[in-house]
Amino acid sequence: MTSTTTRWWDEGERLGAAELRALQLERLRATLSRVYERVPFYRDAFDKAGVRPEDCTSLADLARFPFTTKADLRDNYPFGLFAVEQAEVRRLHASSGTTGLPTVVGYTEDDLSMWADMVARAIRAAGGRPGHKVHVAYGYGLFTGGLGAHYGAERLGCTVIPASGGMTARQVRLILDLRPEIIMVTPSYMLTLLDEFERQGVDPRSTSLQVGVLGAEPWTEEMRREIEERCGIDAVDIYGLSEVVGPGVAQECVETKDGLHIWEDHFYPEVVDPVTGEVLPDGEPGELVFTSLTKQAMPVIRYRTRDLTRLLPGTARPAFRRMEKITGRSDDMVIVRGLNLFPTQVEEIVLRTPGVAPHFQLRLTREGRMDALTVRAEARPGATPDERDAAARAITAGMKDGVGLTVAVEIVDPETLERSVGKIKRIVDLRNR
Repeated sequence: MTSTTTRWWDEGERLGAAELRALQLERLRATLSRVYERVPFYRDAFDKAGVRPEDCTSLADLARFPFTTKADLRDNYPFGLFAVEQAEVRRLHASSGTTGLPTVVGYTEDDLSMWADMVARAIRAAGGRPGHKVHVAYGYGLFTGGLGAHYGAERLGCTVIPASGGMTARQVRLILDLRPEIIMVTPSYMLTLLDEFERQGVDPRSTSLQVGVLGAEPWTEEMRREIEERCGIDAVDIYGLSEVVGPGVAQECVETKDGLHIWEDHFYPEVVDPVTGEVLPDGEPGELVFTSLTKQAMPVIRYRTRDLTRLLPGTARPAFRRMEKITGRSDDMVIVRGLNLFPTQVEEIVLRTPGVAPHFQLRLTREGRMDALTVRAEARPGATPDERDAAARAITAGMKDGVGLTVAVEIVDPETLERSVGKIKRIVDLRNR
């Protein structure tokens, strides 16, 4: 592997604890004032909660302010949460809107510059350096992944290969011909690329790739091990969401791979109880909440991400706290016959099963009064019928022994499951249809 311990930090990463907290409070108070003055939604929400920006005299006072949810963004679609005039907006991004109205976010020129700086910081923490070639296989367009990675890599001084998603065989050819050191991609699509290398008779470990900056979906340590072993790279996690800015809110450092350091000089994190909303102390697991500290076009106050994690002290970047790898989402948890189930639990079982690729989907149906769960997993290319049958039996046993659920298992052909922007839709809940 290619891990490096070179410490190349910018000024924000060198802040002392007291300096960081003072900067956070200064920026937080300015952001609260900005949204109260310019965004009617926040003015009304603060007034209903009985708080005003001047009531925030310490970082702990943020807990007195109301949350923002995805429903609030949709209720104010498309521009109701913007804090600037339309003429100041330089770019718009949006979520897919597959479960309702998309969430639209805007960026001023300064927002775009800050975002590029944060992604550059993330790539640097992952081991990237000026002059490296970066193959960006995140989707471009309204999705923030492609353009966020693109401009961050350019800001660092890298050469960008804007491959986007899809056309897997061509992606493999580009990697072989252009010889990038870094790839930025979803972990599930990285596995698809590795399958394609092997289908073409190429050992992925023989390529120029040194680092994979993987994000946009939860992934497990088992998936990290598979990617690193098959490709001979360092696989590190990047985190972000469009409602806060996009990729580059937090990054795993290549020298430690022990969770993602949050760029706290721009994004203030909290972890709360998913049910009560109570702020939890560092180290306690709960739902991740973010307040943007420097966004101009669309600041967010206490945005509930629904991602489940916990906050830990910084290591490779001591100025900033770490968040553990996302274990799941509070809105991805499904209850099947009284048991709580996260897709990452199934991923661990699928990853250790020979004959199947790490691509799966959970289909929930109702048979009479009982919930039924079917695990659909893609076979590896060339898997024989006997290998598929053995895989189905292994997944069935793993779910029974490891999760406590009796499930049906379908082994489907490679590249059968529906993908969106390089990601597979993990849960299809048909129980209410």
